[in-house]
Amino acid sequence: MKFILIRLAFWGIALVPLLVRAGGDEVVVIYNTQVPESKAIADYYARMRQVPEKQIYGFALTPNEEMSRAEFRDSLQKPLEEKLEADGLWKFAKRVVIATNSGLMHVEYRVAASKIRYAVLCYGVPLKIAPDPNLHELAADNLRPELRRNEAAVDSELAWLPLSKNDVMLSGPLPNWVYGVTNTALLNPTNGILLVARLDGPSPEIARGLVDKALEAERDGLWGRAYFDERDMTDPGYKLGDDWISAAAKISREIGLETTEDNNPGTFPADFPMSQIAIYAGWYANDADGPFALPKVEFMPGAFAYHLHSFSAATLRSITQNWCGPLLAKGATCTMGCVYEPYLSCTPNVAAFLGRFASGYTFGEAAWAAQPALSWQTTVVGDPLYRPYGKSLAQLHAELARTHNPLIEWSFLRLADLDLAHGLPVAQLANFIENLPATSNSAVLSEKLADLYEKQGKPSSAIDTYELALTRHPSPEQRIRIRLALGDKLVAAGRETDAIENYKQLLAESADYPGKPSVEAKMAALEQKLTNTNNAAKNEPQAK
Repeated sequence: MKFILIRLAFWGIALVPLLVRAGGDEVVVIYNTQVPESKAIADYYARMRQVPEKQIYGFALTPNEEMSRAEFRDSLQKPLEEKLEADGLWKFAKRVVIATNSGLMHVEYRVAASKIRYAVLCYGVPLKIAPDPNLHELAADNLRPELRRNEAAVDSELAWLPLSKNDVMLSGPLPNWVYGVTNTALLNPTNGILLVARLDGPSPEIARGLVDKALEAERDGLWGRAYFDERDMTDPGYKLGDDWISAAAKISREIGLETTEDNNPGTFPADFPMSQIAIYAGWYANDADGPFALPKVEFMPGAFAYHLHSFSAATLRSITQNWCGPLLAKGATCTMGCVYEPYLSCTPNVAAFLGRFASGYTFGEAAWAAQPALSWQTTVVGDPLYRPYGKSLAQLHAELARTHNPLIEWSFLRLADLDLAHGLPVAQLANFIENLPATSNSAVLSEKLADLYEKQGKPSSAIDTYELALTRHPSPEQRIRIRLALGDKLVAAGRETDAIENYKQLLAESADYPGKPSVEAKMAALEQKLTNTNNAAKNEPQAK
């Protein structure tokens, strides 16, 4: 136990940076007075996050997801700016911008002092701003033809509200000056950025649930597995997407998450047993498919899920169309998506996001530090104050132990995976997990131990331990994965009869498993092999 505590202390120190404090007093909550559920969610969020009542603002907006440019400006953008200034939450002042090689010296009106950093848009606040064919800006002629557009996500257009007293071009993306920052103090209206996110989704109940799941994960930790779906792209025009997702997978391993990385051209197939999801990032399908189209998806409380697609958030009201709505409906706690065509280089950098999120940034901080562009197409969905990695691993582990929380199995798994990522010998890790009292009733730790035995070249031990894991209450998708792994190991060991029985158990336990035809094909091949072997034995000449 002393050895465990030393390692926890080391990783606790190594993984938590110094961060800017984030609390409800730094938030303004915005709702649509024309949608009753909108105010209910605003009040609930304010109560749960202790947002001052004077910082809850209602505006009369269209109940539709799309609003005109004029309505956005006159009913939301300008009234919000005026309220923030009138209520003393923002103070504007002139600032002289020194001449550079790319521009002349000029004067800007900027937020010089701010008491808030976040804006939360509640269910019912429109999602996107429709293109305005009557808006003509001469400077837009200098943009590439495909960028000469003025439609945008409401979130992204509000993000530069601290600069709204200046003449800002609405056509094309606005470079995000805080993209990639590693100092959370810079993510502030005094630096020209408002951290905007929304509590939204296919229904008011789903939107409200985003708050509860975020608070649960902050209390108990974000645990589970990470899945990254690349496409093995070599085309320079698309490779950036793969690079971002691949870099995110590397970060996931470095912080100790059990990580699966897929490089096949298609998305994860429906029969892939995707269990206990904490993090998902992938691309590129029009609508949620594969495991995410199944009736039940195993999202852990607090899970972040993101699918890179040009129209992943064209609507948030559907449980089947695009990606953001279905992911939220199936249990994700936070996501990002595009409301109109963004072009790849202006989509969120998921590696930049995960690197900051896992370092203890709030969801809002990590999301906007990962956006290459403002005034463009990205919506950010989830509680912006959500910070699942704000506590050290040592602190979380101690709290789970003190409360006898069964989630401690995930803390031990993360500790083991951290050591594995940093070069600790597999045999030493296997010994560590073998001797944990928690392993005796944990499917999570037993499966990991079996995987380690397999890495060591101990197939019999791996088989025995996979079988033990099946008796220790795995989740439905985890049970399928263990059964599939066990079947492969039994076949490799020449135990065809046991493999057939294992596959029969899989189908009995998971009658709706999409991979049923492939399992039945494996069983048929094994049965045929046994029949051939038996026939060969019968026909073999008897010795006299």
